[in-house]
Amino acid sequence: MAGPKAPYGTWKSPIGAALAASHDGRPEYVGAVGEEMWWTEPRPSEGGRRALVRRRADGAEEPLLPAPWNARSRVMEYGGRPWAGVPRPEGGPLAVFVDFADQRLYAVEPDAPGPPEPRPLTPVSAVGGGLRWVDPTIHADRGEVWCVLEEFTGEAPTDVRRVVAAVPLDGSAAGDRTAVRELTDDRNRFVTGPKLSPDGRRAAWLAWDHPNMPWDGTVVKVAEVTRDGAFTGVRTAAGGPEESVAQVEWAPDGSLLAASDRGGWWNLHRVSPEDGEVRELHPREEEFGGALWKIGSAWFAPLPTGPIAVVHGRGETALGILDPETGELSDAPGPWTAWSPTLAVQDTRVFGVAASPRSGYEVVELDTATGHTRVIGARHHDPVDPAYYPEPRIRVFTGPGGRDIHAYVHPPHNPDHTAPAGEPPPYVVWAHGGPTDHAPLVLDLEIAYFTSRGIGVAEVNYGGSSGYGRAYRNRLRGQWGVVDVEDCAAVALALAEEGAADGARLAIRGGSAGGWTAAASLATTSVYACGTVIYPVLDPLHWASADGTHDFESRYLEGLIGPPDEARYRERSPLHHADRITAPFLLLQGLDDPVCPPAQCERLLAAVAGRGVRHAYLAFEGEGHGFRRADTMIRALEAELSLYAQAFGIAAPEVPVLELAE
Repeated sequence: MAGPKAPYGTWKSPIGAALAASHDGRPEYVGAVGEEMWWTEPRPSEGGRRALVRRRADGAEEPLLPAPWNARSRVMEYGGRPWAGVPRPEGGPLAVFVDFADQRLYAVEPDAPGPPEPRPLTPVSAVGGGLRWVDPTIHADRGEVWCVLEEFTGEAPTDVRRVVAAVPLDGSAAGDRTAVRELTDDRNRFVTGPKLSPDGRRAAWLAWDHPNMPWDGTVVKVAEVTRDGAFTGVRTAAGGPEESVAQVEWAPDGSLLAASDRGGWWNLHRVSPEDGEVRELHPREEEFGGALWKIGSAWFAPLPTGPIAVVHGRGETALGILDPETGELSDAPGPWTAWSPTLAVQDTRVFGVAASPRSGYEVVELDTATGHTRVIGARHHDPVDPAYYPEPRIRVFTGPGGRDIHAYVHPPHNPDHTAPAGEPPPYVVWAHGGPTDHAPLVLDLEIAYFTSRGIGVAEVNYGGSSGYGRAYRNRLRGQWGVVDVEDCAAVALALAEEGAADGARLAIRGGSAGGWTAAASLATTSVYACGTVIYPVLDPLHWASADGTHDFESRYLEGLIGPPDEARYRERSPLHHADRITAPFLLLQGLDDPVCPPAQCERLLAAVAGRGVRHAYLAFEGEGHGFRRADTMIRALEAELSLYAQAFGIAAPEVPVLELAE
């Protein structure tokens, strides 16, 4: 039975901001430790820390480290795999992890008597500089942890070097930096953690250099490993400036596997470490890799018996088992439509993290011997009746020049309400970050927060997004602020033309690179009635300067806009076109953000001050690039809803009124 009629945006919903905030984030970095499975997961109510969690062999799930320990690396600011663990014959497992507070590498024996007492393995970082670590692997037989070392050498964000390093497990490096063995030199600006071949004779890792990003071009490095653990004969085995290798792993038979996009899609290849011969295993117009934003991401994992577990797909993703000899690919059963780039294997079992439009991210096990799947950790529990969840639609829209635009459309949905006949709903276009990233098809309670109140959401995987092949990614080369803006507008206008959305009540929303797209959309189009701009890039001239952002992305704009050129960069800049912004907007910013510092937001506020543009600015102490604290997310969501209520002429919702200055 249809519920009572009420205007869109005024529907009563059981999905509040606190509920959405409590379910933000996902498990990451699964790994097998003997018969146990470990991973990290978010704790928004505990200051946004990442807990290291273990699932014992008997199925019991428990935190491995108590608060305030926070297993999270800041290498390249986006971090990566922060932990490693190994079983031991006696005394339980040994774990190493990076603690977010000081970025030191710690060792802990979680089954030792008494509370866990982590002991530092690396020295304290220097003031104004520092040492950071990521992607560790424990080599107990060598008494070392191999990982990536990021070392700041000066005050500027770009004064940094990265190498593959070996840290002693005995703690001798905790007070003596010289006890760390550097296994590579720093001629490559970026490296991933080394993978040791089954016979222990070779190591392989990825490397790349500015101005390339890892989805533009990377190389596979291979070295011989001497008896004393030194790397010799370092050489390039595959890859190049126009070929992105997203991951490299050794197969049990000693061959080298790589996810390369040399054919236009990230497909699996076998690479000869001797002569660099590359053979594609399963040519397919799907992605078997992705954008390497975080060191230690894994889209595939070889099984001991020869098959390869793979995360693959085109937009939506599945977990499959690939036979490298026959090319046969079989997908795991289940409802999941998005698998994170984290996989682990344990005998015949594969573990990953997956979500669906009806469930959040969970730790999932596939038993390849039986073909059965089951959830074994971070199990999704419906916090409200699933009838209030969005019912997304996979859409492909037509953009300028007839190009395809991929999107997920979430119409307003609430079983308790219907809208008056003939009233089209307001819609918010969501522009994801990156911009070399993508919006997954999953249950997101932030989206449900709006759709259950009668406000539609359209997630646009605009040109430049990953998941649809290299050509789709390359659409944004030199066109950032053009193609992304055009694609978002095309989706919004198409929905209005269809009658699915109210063309007078459209909004744009995005964070990070999506914040740039949102701000640029307000400055260069008249499509939107308002916008929410979250920790954005606003001034590419400043962002590309020596202290404008962190090292990893410091030359990203050379691919997105072009070589530094004042006229071109000013023309694209939302900040330098602030005089064209007339729609109300909300600006949200973390004050500890090293990627998009708050100075750009402050300059935008100064540029619109006194011009009659209604706006609000909320800045949050202790938040960086990406909000993690529950109280921050609650305040931000409620402010966003209040903005839409005011801009769309909706009766005031049950949230604090956002005060808009002019």
